[in-house]
Amino acid sequence: MLNDPRSHGLWEKTAPEPPATSSLEGAVSADVVIVGGGYTGLSSALHLAEAGSKVVLLEAKEIGFGGAGRNVGLINAGMWVMPNDLPGVLGPVHGERLLDLLGNAPKLVMELIDKHQIACELERNGTLHCAVGENGLKEIENRAAQWAARGAAVTLLDAAETAKRIGSDAYTGSLLDKRAGTLQPLAYARGLAHAAVKAGVAVHTSSPVVSTERNGRSWTVKTASGEVSAEWIIVATDAYSTGPWEQVRNEQVHLPYFNFATVPLGHNLRQSILPGREGAWDTKEILSSFRMDQAGRLVFGSVGALRNTGLAVHKGWAKRALKRLFPIIGDVEFECEWYGQIGMTDNALPRFHKFAPGVIGFSGYNGRGIAPGTVFGRTLAEHILGRLPEADLPLPLTSPTEPSFRALKEIWYEAGAQVAHFADARF
Repeated sequence: MLNDPRSHGLWEKTAPEPPATSSLEGAVSADVVIVGGGYTGLSSALHLAEAGSKVVLLEAKEIGFGGAGRNVGLINAGMWVMPNDLPGVLGPVHGERLLDLLGNAPKLVMELIDKHQIACELERNGTLHCAVGENGLKEIENRAAQWAARGAAVTLLDAAETAKRIGSDAYTGSLLDKRAGTLQPLAYARGLAHAAVKAGVAVHTSSPVVSTERNGRSWTVKTASGEVSAEWIIVATDAYSTGPWEQVRNEQVHLPYFNFATVPLGHNLRQSILPGREGAWDTKEILSSFRMDQAGRLVFGSVGALRNTGLAVHKGWAKRALKRLFPIIGDVEFECEWYGQIGMTDNALPRFHKFAPGVIGFSGYNGRGIAPGTVFGRTLAEHILGRLPEADLPLPLTSPTEPSFRALKEIWYEAGAQVAHFADARF
């Protein structure tokens, strides 16, 4: 169980149980050993096992312990970078490949949920990117035009339609993305784990990797009480990486993000606030996000860490901001609170790394882990199965590089969010 009430909050409270697992004991062999029990690792494991590969998955803590169990639960298409900017950053070949892959990534998530009957509160009604002021409106107009030019199912909504869908007149418009949706993120991770186990994957939790050793064409991956021999290693630890692949974490600047969940709202409030159950977030630099769970709890979040003075500052801000955004909600009470760390790369785009021969991984999802993690997991499986050559992958091969002043930036983000929320100038 994930016992820290401020790490996984509502998701631990409402998710179905994970599959029964134990720590790795003794020596075993496999075709592929996967390190990390989040979306990427679980998706890789499931797709490999369904193709007949023998797979062992090692998770240092519990299934969904990292970002997979702490995020808002938005199944977004694409990344933060504007669609037309991607080819300029990655080159025309990889840029277009990534746009196509991530634009369709929510579809894969929903197909897996349907195929494996994963109980994770899936909502298919899209997401709303809400414009704050004229600058925000220009931003979503630009994003809408760029996605629409690529045939994406996006619609620009005016202020009146946005107010109808949100239940607030705080926004100048919104971008409705019908490809997207919401889910219970920890329940989805645990559902993928159940499906992987059913497909034959050996999943071991409480099994942090302490070292690796190359033996000819094979690798030996060691934990405190066991070891796995395999030709391939998938590194799927991302922003919570420690141990042999800590460079993945060090390549990213941690941006803290918190969520509060209200008590279940009454029927009238549920009919007025997000009646279509879309997930939503705004265009502010220190953004806010909000969505409903199936029990009618409003989940409201923003940048910041719920520790030290941050807990009181962010909680006070959240209550005031919700009351301004939705005046009819009154003095709301929170049932759960939690926060995690978003791993931000220097260009807000993910990475593909080959750490050594046969040791590969995608990372750096910049707060967009659900759909990208799922589809990148399948991509890694297809590459290992020989169906997708390295030359055809959606990202170029790069080496992990630590950004300048990483530690100082992390301190600044956490402190800056407190200052902004204390000042309380949101709308």
